[in-house]
Amino acid sequence: MDPLIEYANTTTRRHFFAQGAMGLGAAALASMLPTAGAQGAEALGGLPGLPHFAPTAKRAIYLFMAGAPSQIDTLDYKPKLDEMFDKDLPESIRNGQRLTTMTSGQKRFPLAPSKFKFQQYGANGTWVSELLPHTAKMVDDLAIVRSLHTEAINHDPAITYFTTGHQLPGRASLGAWLSYGLGSLNQNLPTFVVMTPSWTGRSQAQALYNRLWGSGFLPSKHAGVSLRRSGDPVLFLSNPSGIDGPLRRRMLDSLKKLNQETAAQIGDPDTQTRIDQYEMAFKMQSSVPELMDISDEPQSVLDMYGPEATKPGTFAASCLLARRMAERDVRFVQIFHRGWDQHGNIAGDLPNQCRDVDQASWALVQDLKQRGMLDDTLVVWGGEFGRTVYCQGKLTRQNYGRDHHPRCFTIWLAGGGTKPGIEYGATDDFSYNVTENPVHIHDFNATLLHCLGIDHRRLSYRFQGLDMRLTGVEDHSPVKDILLA
Repeated sequence: MDPLIEYANTTTRRHFFAQGAMGLGAAALASMLPTAGAQGAEALGGLPGLPHFAPTAKRAIYLFMAGAPSQIDTLDYKPKLDEMFDKDLPESIRNGQRLTTMTSGQKRFPLAPSKFKFQQYGANGTWVSELLPHTAKMVDDLAIVRSLHTEAINHDPAITYFTTGHQLPGRASLGAWLSYGLGSLNQNLPTFVVMTPSWTGRSQAQALYNRLWGSGFLPSKHAGVSLRRSGDPVLFLSNPSGIDGPLRRRMLDSLKKLNQETAAQIGDPDTQTRIDQYEMAFKMQSSVPELMDISDEPQSVLDMYGPEATKPGTFAASCLLARRMAERDVRFVQIFHRGWDQHGNIAGDLPNQCRDVDQASWALVQDLKQRGMLDDTLVVWGGEFGRTVYCQGKLTRQNYGRDHHPRCFTIWLAGGGTKPGIEYGATDDFSYNVTENPVHIHDFNATLLHCLGIDHRRLSYRFQGLDMRLTGVEDHSPVKDILLA
């Protein structure tokens, strides 16, 4: 964006009347719509006319397994592989598909069956690995999608693609789009909150960048607010020494007047964003400590989340906080759990990763369900791509590694209008190619938006002469077969 052009746009007579006309039109449209929209609860901010239709979810919690869990060792059971141990992956299966530089130089691609046992659970006999015993108990609550696919083959572009709709940085994240389009359901907490808990698998995990929860070209107030694992949950949340609440309030009031004068003179929309952010920060000084104080949680609830629920910065503690945020109508919570990048030592690292998240993920779904909140809270679990059926590095019956695999991977959803107890999509005997009901990540994001009452084709933002969308310009659609309506 050219600052000179942006400045001119805010001051020209033509721009004034153009914006004024749109503003009057929006106001007129808003006056003809129900105050609460189709959400059933009054939203603060957001766009006139949204949601586009009655949502099945008011809010969402996204458990993002950064690094890419191995679908073959968790939720995509392939029993025929066992008899093909150490045989080469057939070229008819690979079919010349792209490999990463980490395995493209291997002389052969030996098949590595999962060393972990699988059993059937639930009404449909869903196969689940022994690594996920708690997830196995709730398969009747889940919609398990095994046919996700993506074009990205390396972590950073793949996670950026999933969270922003584009492999290159600079786009708005899913949570920012929800904040921009739907607004907030509460006055004292951010619309979009992010947590990055600790992990116990591979210690050298891929980095996470704040662009994954950034606002991109949208106003910066829509970016996710990251809660830290230690110290103040949010930087500078506490007042400095010698500054009390009333003094802080007077300082912000004075600063607001100065910013309003600047806004009147220059017309930069970021100035108003700054005012809004200062006000939210002041409200958070009381709302965040109350949110973080779990002393009112019954012991039975803490036990359900597991022994790490009371240890700040863990995945279990983050899931408990996510439920508390859902109760306080935070629109979107995203938890990034790192360490799932098992290029080697799956036998040592993958069980630790699963242990980190399995019980807490189950507890989150059950906790929401017991409180009558699962029906209107969408919960998602999954990573940015899958893992290869062939081994990277040395292969033994007891240990092996797997490279990145974008051709197929598994994600589950619960609540928020998704069908419980179903399995959707299928892969071949090698968990290498999708054979039934492929779901592109744009289709998946369109589905999430649909649950929240948004037609993904109608939520856009004009930037650099283009109408930007989370789901790109290709023809993608929500996966209606996994939805109740």
